[in-house]
Amino acid sequence: MHRFVTWVQGFALSLGGPGIFLIALLDSSFVPLPEVVDLLIILFVTRHPERMFYYAGLATLGSMLGCSMLYMVGRKGGEAFLRRRFKGRHVDRTLAVFQNYGLLAVAVSALLPPPFPFKPFVLVAGVARVRPFDFLIAIGIGRGIRYFGEGLLAVWYGEQAALFVKNNAREVSLAFAAVVLIVGVGWIWYRKRRTREQIDGGAPKPL
Repeated sequence: MHRFVTWVQGFALSLGGPGIFLIALLDSSFVPLPEVVDLLIILFVTRHPERMFYYAGLATLGSMLGCSMLYMVGRKGGEAFLRRRFKGRHVDRTLAVFQNYGLLAVAVSALLPPPFPFKPFVLVAGVARVRPFDFLIAIGIGRGIRYFGEGLLAVWYGEQAALFVKNNAREVSLAFAAVVLIVGVGWIWYRKRRTREQIDGGAPKPL
């Protein structure tokens, strides 16, 4: 596996930006390549800091496309697979969370670091029939924060950014996930409050 990952990394380096897009697509769909995209972003941006948005943007788009492929598998028949692999009550609870808070659940899970299993949550999003637009927005938010954050680190710290990410990726990812979760919960609470106020405001006043 290590030899294959090394070959893939060298292949991506020879392609430049399109290589990052391809590796991000594979890693987010059916070929797990842990941390390869992260290291490629740092390497490319260290060499060409002025192209940071280009490289991070391609990685984000590639991940969105790869996740969409896995999402479609979930929509077309992933529930049977999940119920074979996990206990029924766990599947039901997870599906309920994604059906009620799909965008937030996907965005937070997209930010969580390895060894957190992200792909099963993409499948669950498909099984729960999270709206495709919400799903893409959530993946874009989660992966965008991760990849653009790594790009900025590479601009600021150069090759030392790779060592920082390797040593602190879990803590940084958890911090970002916590921020997104807090903001998301706050937004949901605000919208529910506004809806309640509008309903109460439209109700006839008692005599």
